[in-house]
Amino acid sequence: MESGEREEKKMLKYHGQQISRRTLIAVLLVSILATSFGSWSCSQGDYSGKVETVTIGATPIELNALIYVAGEHRFFTNNRVQVVFKDYDTGVAAVDGLLKREVDIALTTEFVIVGKSLQKQDVRDLATIDKSMLFYIIARTDRGIKTTADLKGKRIGVPRQTITGFYLGRMLELNGMRIQQVTTVDTKASDPAGTIAGGDVDAVVTWEPHVTEIRQQMGNGVIIWPVQSGQVSFWSVASTPGWMNQHPDLVRQFLKSLAQAEEYITQHPAEAKKILQKRLKLDDTYIATVWSQNQFSLSLDQSLIAAMEDEARWMIKNNLTREKQIPDFINYIYVDGLKAVKPEVVKIIR
Repeated sequence: MESGEREEKKMLKYHGQQISRRTLIAVLLVSILATSFGSWSCSQGDYSGKVETVTIGATPIELNALIYVAGEHRFFTNNRVQVVFKDYDTGVAAVDGLLKREVDIALTTEFVIVGKSLQKQDVRDLATIDKSMLFYIIARTDRGIKTTADLKGKRIGVPRQTITGFYLGRMLELNGMRIQQVTTVDTKASDPAGTIAGGDVDAVVTWEPHVTEIRQQMGNGVIIWPVQSGQVSFWSVASTPGWMNQHPDLVRQFLKSLAQAEEYITQHPAEAKKILQKRLKLDDTYIATVWSQNQFSLSLDQSLIAAMEDEARWMIKNNLTREKQIPDFINYIYVDGLKAVKPEVVKIIR
């Protein structure tokens, strides 16, 4: 009888250990799954909200490289952002679309933001996504233009309200002329090749890929000079205070996607070039030419403020605005979004 009781106690102890082990294993499995899910959630962008749509107004151009790479490699998707594009001919048109609420974000030059600030329009710069040297003046040699001095008195095509007018004015000043000594003609930004080939103007100020197109079409019939005078153009992500204040998390997730795209471009430049070529239908020669003329990276630095002040000063001097005072452009820069994502590249002195 005692022997039977001892066996029964052994069996109960054995089964108790088995139950404890099973319980322990179950607890460990739950813990592992919870940790894995937490890690997966973080990898998806540290953003637990729903997928939100951002409509971007932009000119289809290589300056948008960070945007295109982020889309191709699903960085937007992984951060729960869905991007929709609306095409515009210029950054000015894109910002006008932004102010009409056609889009949430516009890609544009800093010059357009300067112009809107002088008009008391509520536009904010969220980040620079590219710095470039892509603007040129192209003149017809059959109109007697051999040197920059020969531009005096000529008709020069300049798309209205774009940064090309500023670059032309600066180049002329550095060569001893004033912009009033030429006749500027408002031309269609999307077809400078047709404008200069048709003879409506003696020269045009334009950017890539139009420069390459004109060079291929007209060959020795034109002479081409860089027009930026060493000042880079800042390609900016712009929005309105109203939209940004309603979507602070979305702004951060959008910029985080671009930061991931920047890292990809740095580590895989050849693959990034292929993405641009496929997206914009560019040939090898063209992409090799323009790649070195761009800095595809996120930033908000003091050189941006200096450029904006310089451009505002030029507009005031040439009576292109009723304003007489240069705005405090720090008030037109939204730093919180980029600071949350990549604080080391925010170098604006307040």
